[in-house]
Amino acid sequence: MLPFDILEYQARVNETKQRMEEQGIEVLLITDPANMNYLSGYDAWSFYVHQMLVLIIDQPQPIWIGRHMDALGAKTGTWIYDENVIDYPDYYVHSPTHHPMEFIAEILTQIGQANRRIGVEMDNYYYTAKAHAQLMRHLPDAVFLDADLLVNKVRLIKSEQEIEYMKRAGLIAEQAMYKGRESIRAGARQNDTAAELYYHIVSGTEEYGGEYPAIVPFLPTGENTAIPHLTWSDRRFKEGETVSIEIAGCYKRYHVPLARTAAIGKPPEKILGLTAYVTEGLNEVLQKIKPGMTCEDVNNIWKASIHRHGIVKEARLGYSVGLNYPPDWGEHTASLRSGDQTILQPNMTFHLIPALWFDNYGIEISETIKISDTGCETFTNFPRDLIIQDRFTTNPQDGKIS
Repeated sequence: MLPFDILEYQARVNETKQRMEEQGIEVLLITDPANMNYLSGYDAWSFYVHQMLVLIIDQPQPIWIGRHMDALGAKTGTWIYDENVIDYPDYYVHSPTHHPMEFIAEILTQIGQANRRIGVEMDNYYYTAKAHAQLMRHLPDAVFLDADLLVNKVRLIKSEQEIEYMKRAGLIAEQAMYKGRESIRAGARQNDTAAELYYHIVSGTEEYGGEYPAIVPFLPTGENTAIPHLTWSDRRFKEGETVSIEIAGCYKRYHVPLARTAAIGKPPEKILGLTAYVTEGLNEVLQKIKPGMTCEDVNNIWKASIHRHGIVKEARLGYSVGLNYPPDWGEHTASLRSGDQTILQPNMTFHLIPALWFDNYGIEISETIKISDTGCETFTNFPRDLIIQDRFTTNPQDGKIS
């Protein structure tokens, strides 16, 4: 069963075509799996091989082109007619002598699209330099245009059904954070906390099962909290350490990230102070953000808040978030930072992560929000305080809690 009504998919395709027309694009080759999903419903872990959705300006339906063994998934899991699902033989996969783009170029030639203005997603993770070179070689009469982020920008404003899926993802993230924090104690292993987080991210709630997130749980510990994108090791937590936890609940591929910081035992004064600055700034942003502001305006609220405490941070405050696949849950479009003049509109969704990192420590506390008609709403309801774990220790010899 498709996660959205066919009429919603058709509306997405129509809006994408309107943007194609504005950019002078007649054929759009979509290789980002999130964009493929958004326009067709296709959802499979097949993005490690070349595949694409072809959107032709004067044809009503997209064409799916991919590996033979994945074609049935496109026929059963999308709204695309079977005749618009085209598969290439397996000898094209990871071959030193054949490339799937040769096959795709041949298909485009057969259906009369070889000499048109073709848009490609030049800067996504799944469209390689060799793929582009092969297309240019085998379609010499085509004009290639950069259509990077064209579909991503269509995704910026969410439908009510998309918002509902993000609410469910928020419930999953919230529960996983509650359960995961309970496993953080002196003597416990980092990887066991990661396993606990993963279990509840995938298990979900009683009502809604979770899915694999586009990013693994981040779990930098101790001095490594200064390095935000570390995962975990098999090292044991120590008394006096802090732990940054950044996860996301995922439902129907829609993500709601959530970050918090935990202290094992009594936290140092510098951590308490930094936590106060972060929560103060985050709360101020949540109170003041509203439609009509620019992304830069929102970032300026945060910068002014921490500036009162003598802190300067150049990194962005947050970014648009929603539907995605590995390696990222961000949409790569609107960023809450200086210079971004994107105007906030209702049903845009952002991950606000007003974290602060210094040479040997850091604090992460985040919220994912929906822009409402008058302000914003958070997708989770988890305390923004520092999590203080001082009730349990674990014996490294037997793993028992005391």
